[in-house]
Amino acid sequence: MPQESIPNNNKQQFTDAIFIPFIIGILMILSFILEKGMDWDFHTLGVYPRQIGNIWGIFTVIFVHADWTHLTNNVISFVLLGSFLYFFYKQIANKVMIISYISSGLILWIIGRESWHIGASGLIYSLAFFLFFSGIIRKHVPLIALSFVIAFVYGSMIWHIFPWQIQDPISWEGHLAGGLTGFTLSIIFRNKGPQKPVNKWEEEDEDDESLDYLIEDDEEFESDKDNDLIL
Repeated sequence: MPQESIPNNNKQQFTDAIFIPFIIGILMILSFILEKGMDWDFHTLGVYPRQIGNIWGIFTVIFVHADWTHLTNNVISFVLLGSFLYFFYKQIANKVMIISYISSGLILWIIGRESWHIGASGLIYSLAFFLFFSGIIRKHVPLIALSFVIAFVYGSMIWHIFPWQIQDPISWEGHLAGGLTGFTLSIIFRNKGPQKPVNKWEEEDEDDESLDYLIEDDEEFESDKDNDLIL
């Protein structure tokens, strides 16, 4: 029985981890199909920076894509990174996802060029930066391994947060907004969620230090007591 329960638990954990990212990914696809199927234009659901009437675009921008290639790249990356988030950081995954969603869009709305920005790249960058830096900060082997995976697969993303080519249609501002959000969240939540386990010998050392402190206090107390007697 125990040998069967472990795989079942892992399977259930994986299923739970992929559920929310998968549903959001499906909504991205359905939104694109609806737009093209009905011959509509959803670009005004994106973000147009510093326009008060368009600030709601921070909530709809991830569901607007330019073409099938743009959509496919974003959906695959989002589902993969989102699943990593919910699998390894399930205790704080909802908070990280929601804050990443809103904050990356809001920062883009503040710093972006005066043009329509569409796609889920900001959210994707936030998740990637959070997963990478969080693993490094926590110094926990499985999370560090995940950081290396993120660096290997998405390492080239770092070059797209800088305005090397201002005329490039890629929204580097959205990428930068997501990167800043993810990095900040990795610091804010560094003491929440999975942590590096404390080795038994480290706990014993801490106990010994506490004991030494108590002994020193006792000796100091006895010394004071002797001084009182002399006086």
